[in-house]
Amino acid sequence: MTTPRPHTFHIPVLGLAFSIDTPIRVARFGISSVISIVDDILIEHMRKHYSEQQGETYQAITVKEHDSRAKRITAYLDLVHRIVQQQVDTLKATAFEKGSEIVRYFELLPEQSPLKVLYRKMLQTRDATEKLLLQNELRDKIVPGVIDVNIMTKLDKTNLGPDKEPLPPEYCDAVASLRGFVKSIVNSSVVLSAGLNPRLYSYMGQCPEFLPDEQGHFKKRVILKVSDFRSALIQGKFLAKRGIWISEFRIESGLNCGGHAFATDGYLLGPILEEFKVQRRSLHDELSRMYYAALKERGALLPSQPLPIRITVQGGIGTAKENAFLQEYYEVDGTGWGSPFLLVPEATNVDDATRTRLAEAGREDFYLSNASPLGIPFNNVRGSSSEQSLLRKVKEGRPGSPCTKKFLTFNTEFTKEPICTASRQYQHLKTKQLEAMNLPDSELLQRLDAIHQKACLCEDLAAAGFITTDHTGTVTNHPVAVCPGPNLAYFTRIVSLEEMVGHIYGRLQSLVDSERPHMFITELEVYVQYFKDEVQKRFDALNAKEQKYLDSFRANLEEGIAYYKELIPKLAQETERYREKMHEELLALEEELLAIVAPYELAHVR
Repeated sequence: MTTPRPHTFHIPVLGLAFSIDTPIRVARFGISSVISIVDDILIEHMRKHYSEQQGETYQAITVKEHDSRAKRITAYLDLVHRIVQQQVDTLKATAFEKGSEIVRYFELLPEQSPLKVLYRKMLQTRDATEKLLLQNELRDKIVPGVIDVNIMTKLDKTNLGPDKEPLPPEYCDAVASLRGFVKSIVNSSVVLSAGLNPRLYSYMGQCPEFLPDEQGHFKKRVILKVSDFRSALIQGKFLAKRGIWISEFRIESGLNCGGHAFATDGYLLGPILEEFKVQRRSLHDELSRMYYAALKERGALLPSQPLPIRITVQGGIGTAKENAFLQEYYEVDGTGWGSPFLLVPEATNVDDATRTRLAEAGREDFYLSNASPLGIPFNNVRGSSSEQSLLRKVKEGRPGSPCTKKFLTFNTEFTKEPICTASRQYQHLKTKQLEAMNLPDSELLQRLDAIHQKACLCEDLAAAGFITTDHTGTVTNHPVAVCPGPNLAYFTRIVSLEEMVGHIYGRLQSLVDSERPHMFITELEVYVQYFKDEVQKRFDALNAKEQKYLDSFRANLEEGIAYYKELIPKLAQETERYREKMHEELLALEEELLAIVAPYELAHVR
């Protein structure tokens, strides 16, 4: 029903710019990746860059054109598709000789891949005629990686027309982005993240491209990024009732990930994966019943075979053993490796200064910040040029940033028209309000600091794309925000594509130190700290609702710890010493969690 993927991992969306051209860099080697289609300004810039590089005529799509956002996205995706197809055609035509791209394609594949087995057979064949036949068979079986796109569903502001009146809902940001994808020639998936968006989902239900043919093939598919099973079931049912099939549930750790961090209520990744493993069949059956009923009601074609659902996982995976365990024990169909690829120049669009900073950063440099204007915890790294720019602006008495792209304009505290909390306008108005409240100096400074932490993510997350394609030197010093997960702390140098892929599949020496904590331990550590912060935040104004939330959060963490105690002996690929160390780390975090209880219990009886 779907073409088998050459690789068992994919590269998830990375910021706005970091994976904007990743398919052009690695898709010809069978590696799938995800492009963010939030920033149509960056997308148009990249289309100009690659059109000129390819010798194609570039005709600008200006903001004055009707439906310019969707048109820009369609044009760029079509260009990326053409480039990748040309690359694959060229690769197929090369000789099977050392250093050629076709050899590189097969050498990068996982050892257990049927294609890799066939390739090894070809290499060992002595008969010239048989070797040639095998080489032709291998050429025919080459497929590129998938060019998927990501839409963060929360970024769906209403846009204004030339008369400053609101445009119809189909021109909102997320819906226009989806339309740009739908009209493109790429046969791939849209990855939906950040929760339910009824307006977007309803529009999607009207697009015939998301309907299957009789054989169960789709022109466009849907991947749902989720943090737990309940979320998958709720959103899956919502979409199934509207005739939208979820081809893949992409499970992401709530906090041990890059980008925005959507914390669960203390549910940890291991127990979440266990639930998906146990409930996978019932999830499929329930969604299938609703989906087929919706198709019948619409009078649409019914596939002759059951439609598959892939289950993949991402967030904090750092070793080949972890990668293999996830696939074998939890029976997931694939894994996502995001942040580590920021250190692979061949795969991602990162400026040299930022990449060097990421390679040098230690564990203490990676942290959950308040930098996002969305008010959602945002993974950050200390010492980034974006962070330095924020500090400099505050010191100069001009906090905030000019707001040009306006993708994150949601605040109406001071204005009728929404503005961004990272904007200079908002921060000026908020500062005046706070200063007029006669707050104690310590509280005033604390509240001002919280405001000044907001970064212009529209500009700073896209900046690398402009810097790496700049031939004039005019944007070289633009601040760059980067949002890696804490896992990147254990990758300490810039590496080649071969090294990273070899690390993932365990055929090269590990790129991380043997003392690196297991991904489940790292996630638990981040969650315990998050819970500690939540308790402190709610301590002075505790009510029944807050108390219930904290009780549930703590109970879920305790259940997760109990689950891991039973799981550790099953990590057969790890050494006995490593398992003992993991158990000790688990007990230490359990004690830390119990220590948080004391002040929390006091709050109960106040």
